[in-house]
Amino acid sequence: MENKSFNLTTDPWIKVIEAGSNQEKKVSLIELFENAQDYRQLAGDMRSQDLAILRLLLAILTTVYLRVDATDHPYSWLDNPVEDDDEFDDGDDNSERDLLTTWQDLQQAGHFSSAVTQYLKDHTDDFNFFGDRPFYQVTATDYDALVPKNKQIAAGKGQVLVKQLNRRVSESANTPSIFAPKTGEAKSKLALDELVRWVITYQNYAGVTDKTKIETDEKFSNPAGWVYRLNPVFAKGNSLFKTLMLNLVLVNDWQDDVVYAAPKPVWEFKSVQAYIAHRKAQILPDNLPELYTAWSRILHIEWGTSGVRIFSAGVPMYGSENALIEPMTTWRFDKKTTEYRPAVKGLRSLGIAMWRNFGQYVNVRRADDVHEPGIVVWLRRLKHEKLIAADAPLILDNVALISDGNATSQSPAAEVADDMQLQTDVLFDQEDRWPVRIEEAITVTQTVGTDYYHFASDIGQIRNLDVRTFAGGMSAKFYDRLNEPFKEWLAGLSSDDDRDTKISQWKQQLERIVIATVDDVMQASSPRDIAGIAGKKGPLNIFTAKNHLMYNVRTHLDLKKGVTKTDGKSN
Repeated sequence: MENKSFNLTTDPWIKVIEAGSNQEKKVSLIELFENAQDYRQLAGDMRSQDLAILRLLLAILTTVYLRVDATDHPYSWLDNPVEDDDEFDDGDDNSERDLLTTWQDLQQAGHFSSAVTQYLKDHTDDFNFFGDRPFYQVTATDYDALVPKNKQIAAGKGQVLVKQLNRRVSESANTPSIFAPKTGEAKSKLALDELVRWVITYQNYAGVTDKTKIETDEKFSNPAGWVYRLNPVFAKGNSLFKTLMLNLVLVNDWQDDVVYAAPKPVWEFKSVQAYIAHRKAQILPDNLPELYTAWSRILHIEWGTSGVRIFSAGVPMYGSENALIEPMTTWRFDKKTTEYRPAVKGLRSLGIAMWRNFGQYVNVRRADDVHEPGIVVWLRRLKHEKLIAADAPLILDNVALISDGNATSQSPAAEVADDMQLQTDVLFDQEDRWPVRIEEAITVTQTVGTDYYHFASDIGQIRNLDVRTFAGGMSAKFYDRLNEPFKEWLAGLSSDDDRDTKISQWKQQLERIVIATVDDVMQASSPRDIAGIAGKKGPLNIFTAKNHLMYNVRTHLDLKKGVTKTDGKSN
């Protein structure tokens, strides 16, 4: 394998969907950036993999366009616009305006400038999957220098299997993955381009089953991959170019007192040793390219005629508390520590659709304990600067790889993908009328959901079943029935709508959905359901349970309430 060559800049490895043919195609980095406008989307092996690669692509774009404008000229306020030596001139206050102009010029051009291709050509050695500094890996010499002597390659310890690196399989040597998309020996076989994609993915989504770590003065626990610890949210466009542009954050508006920080992706560190020394300090990155390319492991691949051996050692990771530079996550406020933590999804929240947590994505009432995702703040800035149309549809995408919850493994248990589409003017209604009304509509919807849960509990009680399990299952099916209609309602809102009319329309539709769902239950009823049992407040059967439900639903929907209008629009 000494003469093996695979360079990410020129060899095809990224899966995309062509907009014209709707066919899948594999492209190199240079081909992708030169033709991003012709591709519909990334099309990798799983959605989480696409997100990991999207962040890599954004790291490249952010690095380039924090140094040069859309005409490939260096910014005047950078004294030395050269990597590793960027200097910011504090006396020039035009930097923010210049960066926004760069974004606008790229958007209007409809494609990326030649500076991206030139950057990749200048860094071609850094993107070689083999060679003296293999991409997202370390050499045998560096690996042995960084781990304890008894964990060095010659000892054969600290290996991660190919089938474990593949997050669709995630199979260790001890526990077989029963429902994997591959079986037998096929689990351990990957084409070279697929291996590249999984190496990038693993750095973002590593679990904690491996025990080998680099040598440090202070003990640390092997961390999970950075993106694995988030509840990722990003914007989605109708082409790969537009998706990249919407997520190309050049100005940080969501943190106080933020100044320009030189971009420094992992490959621009002088050496692997320099990067690991930096990581040992566990300092949160002050620039997005470094954050987007963060390693969770040092990986060394030994190539042989019978296959590969992959050695892995954990690297200390900075904490996620108050890591607000991260734009692609929702946050929860910890009242005990007064810190913000990523609102990570777990198995218990697996079925909760994105719209039900609307308040995590938009700070509806400007509460002090709510921190909007940075990407939402960035999109609001683009709308404020009139860089995206007021009536343009905005899609917020959510892709989460959810762990098994086991602290000693954190193996992937499920992948969840969801989205939420709103018109720009609706999401960022300046007077905050639509976001407030949307939140109210969600609250009343979830109140009706609670009413239905109680109905399901009554049915479970009548049938002498485990009430919590039965009601939970019925409730989940009810929300599954709600998800698409509510998302369609959201996507159909506009700033010109009469808000009370639109809210009333949703309530009426919600009532119809409840009635249809209950009718399905009634049609499947048994003699026991009809006969019922003695309840705390009298006979309890399927008819009394239904009457109680419908009374609560009509009370909570309050459909007979009159509408009030101000200046021709509802409040």
